[in-house]
Amino acid sequence: MSTTTTAPAPGASEHDHLTATSPAPQPRVLLRLATAGSVDDGKSTLVGRLLHDSKSILADQLADVARVSEARGLEHVDLALLTDGLRAEREQGITIDVAYRYFATAKRSYILADCPGHVQYTRNTVTGSSTADVLVLLIDARHGVLEQTRRHLAVAALLRVPQVVVAVNKIDLVGYDRTVYEKVAAEVRAVSAGLGIEDITTIPTAALTGDNIVHTSDTMSWYHGPSLLQLLDGMLPSTDPVEGFRFPVQLVLRPQSSALDPRQIEYRGYAGQLTAGQVHVGDEVVVLPSGLSSRIAGIDLAGRQLDSAVAGQSVALRLTDDIDAPRGSLISSAADAPRPVTTLDAMVCWVAEQPLQVGSRVLLKHGSTTVKAVVDQIKGRLDLATMSPAPAQALALNDIGRISVRLAGPVMAESYLETRHGGAFVLVDPQSGWTLAAGMVRGHEAFGDSFTPPDDWQI
Repeated sequence: MSTTTTAPAPGASEHDHLTATSPAPQPRVLLRLATAGSVDDGKSTLVGRLLHDSKSILADQLADVARVSEARGLEHVDLALLTDGLRAEREQGITIDVAYRYFATAKRSYILADCPGHVQYTRNTVTGSSTADVLVLLIDARHGVLEQTRRHLAVAALLRVPQVVVAVNKIDLVGYDRTVYEKVAAEVRAVSAGLGIEDITTIPTAALTGDNIVHTSDTMSWYHGPSLLQLLDGMLPSTDPVEGFRFPVQLVLRPQSSALDPRQIEYRGYAGQLTAGQVHVGDEVVVLPSGLSSRIAGIDLAGRQLDSAVAGQSVALRLTDDIDAPRGSLISSAADAPRPVTTLDAMVCWVAEQPLQVGSRVLLKHGSTTVKAVVDQIKGRLDLATMSPAPAQALALNDIGRISVRLAGPVMAESYLETRHGGAFVLVDPQSGWTLAAGMVRGHEAFGDSFTPPDDWQI
């Protein structure tokens, strides 16, 4: 792509020229990215290579990594150290915690979550993938699809990650063999299809040498697709396909200071983040679970009044009627408001050490609402070897299963397939406060048309 510039007028500074002729800079689109894969598939090295080759790391960071690499007797700079920040991670050469990194290109700003590969840290992968627009799943070209690969694909299917990119990594260790790549790619597509993952792309990569990470590789003449970063730069963040809007109330704003403008003393604003859709001044709304109706009188953002707000914005809504809408309420478009429910049929990823049993008492957190709950039934778990449901009396660490939960109060939960925000929840231990499970409300089949559960798994 070429650009045309005009020389500044005589006597004008370069800054004046740019100010006069250059268009206002446009904000970069934010893309949330997560990486996953089995142990030693090269995730941290790939992330480090991505940061290094896109010039997204500082010179002192690179110097520190080079010093540590030399102290270990390595002949090359170990780029994996850029993400493995915990001391235990560096000592063992593994990723334990989710490492968040931020970088940008000319087209995108990225928040990247580098997730662990060990089975015992699958819960961290659930955390990193829960808000991702794209999941980059690594597979060692020498080993192909493993059980942990299937587990990560199942997590991606359950969490409805909109786009999945599979990097068949370490292709250099198999001599850049096209046949090996195509065999692994076919296998991963077959597993993905069985889980109902429709949008999936495969790329042959070598993170250690940088092949197809930021720039396309000259070594693999048989591959004509984009590099990983080129592919990511062309992707867009996901949005929930909700026709109206959803606004969980986090805080009620009631200024009390006498120093304020007297007109603001009676101010009542409902603060929170718009999780889906778009809201305009004058829209008819309903407040749940009370079911009271009103209209939007105003939308405030950092002292400014807006005519509208879109998903992702944190604003304060004002209503035309004096309605009680405490924290935990949901302000929704009236035409398609969700129905409050007190029982949930859900898929969960169990992330706690202690197993889940029928009758377990938990706290269920959905949006800004937290209610007491009891697990009424464990309907089964996903067998990752056969990718089919299996009977289960309990769910152990890293199990993926289906449960029924009875709630002490109503929540405005929706099908996870229709809205990731409205269909997601977490289970919390009421004593310790630790997260027990990430849950997805069922409204349709969880794993696509090719997944055929027995009768008791049907809705």
